Amino acid sequence: MALQFLGKNPDSPDGDSPTIYLDRTTDSYIVQGWKVTDPERLAQLSLPEHETVIELPRRMVQFFLEVNGGGANH
Repeated sequence: MALQFLGKNPDSPDGDSPTIYLDRTTDSYIVQGWKVTDPERLAQLSLPEHETVIELPRRMVQFFLEVNGGGANH
């Protein structure tokens, strides 16, 4: 798996999270973020047992290539 780093949360106090990567092998995003554990929020989702939910700040959408007008090959 060849991950391409796309960006980190510029406001992260410790510089470790959230982070977005592109997996060029699977053409998928790998996203590191804050784990959602609030039962009220989770109850609003249709979440299969084999999946999890993370939270990203809105300002991080700048790192998704499609938002910037590029494609997966940029």
